[in-house]
Amino acid sequence: MERERFEELVAAALDGLPPPFAERLENIAVMVQDWPTPDQLTATRVRHRENLLGLYEGIPLSNRGGSYNMVLPDRITIFQRPIEMHCRSDARIIRKIQDTVRHEIAHYFGISDARLNELGK
Repeated sequence: MERERFEELVAAALDGLPPPFAERLENIAVMVQDWPTPDQLTATRVRHRENLLGLYEGIPLSNRGGSYNMVLPDRITIFQRPIEMHCRSDARIIRKIQDTVRHEIAHYFGISDARLNELGK
């Protein structure tokens, strides 16, 4: 899939977030990369780059105190090539992007992977 189309799908996934969540997003940048970097893999303890679909890097909203100001934006990176490897059709890519964006936004709100697993997401 062309990068521009993939980025449009990521933007559409963000636009599709429920208003109570979308309205609380601040100081966050969302970007697309082909693959995770070695440092990103090390930080997440993911051994194979095709297994990391997205990554949230920053201070979760639930951990921000009164002194949280004048900081660089948190970052969500969506990895295009791993998502494409996991999907066999454009429809599946769209769904995987939506799921990945929601997963990483959950981390922004302070929800851990363990809690997401409990919730079945």
